[in-house]
Amino acid sequence: MKVIFAGPTLHGANLPPSTDYELRPPARQGDFFGAIQDGANVIGLIDGIYEYVPGIWHKEILFGLSQGVHVFGAASMGALRAAECSAFGMVGLGEIYEGFVSGVLENDADVAQSHGPAEMGFIPLSEPLVNVRATISQCFQRSQITSAEHDQLQDAAKAIFFKDRTYRRVVHSAIQHADRAGAVLAVLRANNVNLKLHDAQLLVETVMSTPDCRFIPDFSWTFEATSVWNGIFAIVKPE
Repeated sequence: MKVIFAGPTLHGANLPPSTDYELRPPARQGDFFGAIQDGANVIGLIDGIYEYVPGIWHKEILFGLSQGVHVFGAASMGALRAAECSAFGMVGLGEIYEGFVSGVLENDADVAQSHGPAEMGFIPLSEPLVNVRATISQCFQRSQITSAEHDQLQDAAKAIFFKDRTYRRVVHSAIQHADRAGAVLAVLRANNVNLKLHDAQLLVETVMSTPDCRFIPDFSWTFEATSVWNGIFAIVKPE
C-alpha cells in the first residue's frame, strides 16, 4: 500500500491516472501514524495542516522508518519534515527540499499558502513565497522586468503575510505607476513558476517507482515509545 498526503500543491495537476497509490488530504498529527497502521509501505508527504490543528509529528515519521516504511517528502510540509528528518532516513526530493537543507530557505512561511477546503479541491487562495520568488527571478533573467523592479517585488513578496500574498498584491505593493503595474502583473502571471508542483510531481513519480514493500530497518538509532507517544498513539496489540 502506498499513500501520498497532498492538497493545494497538487491542485489542478495533470497527474497520470494510477491505482498505484492512495491520495489522502494534507496530513495533520495522527494521519501519518494512521496510514502506517493501515498498512502503508510507502508514504509520500507533500502537504500538511498545522495552523488550527497539531501538525504532523516528527516522531510519527521516525516510527514509520523504524517499521521499515519508505518515507519521502517534498514541495511543502514534506520538504520541511524531510530536511528535519533526513538524518534518520527520511528521503527529501526537489529544489525546495535542497533549499531547506542548504539554509537558503529557513522558514515554513516560505512554502505556506492559504487554500480552500477539501470540498473545493483544496484550491489555492494565495501564492507561496517560493513560487513568487522563482517567478520574479525568471522574469528578470528574461529581461521582462528591471533590476529595480526585481528587488522591489522580492521585498514586497516577503513582507506580505502568506494568506494575503497574491501576484496582484505583490505588484501593487511594489510598483506605484498604474500602467507599469498592470504590465508587470501580466508578465508575472504569464510566466508563473510553480516550483512546489514541480517538486510534488517528482515525489509522485518516486513513490510510484518504489517497491510496495517495507525494508529491514538498520539505523544507528532506536525508536523510543515515550509516555507522551503512548498517550497519544496507544497501539492495540492483537490478543
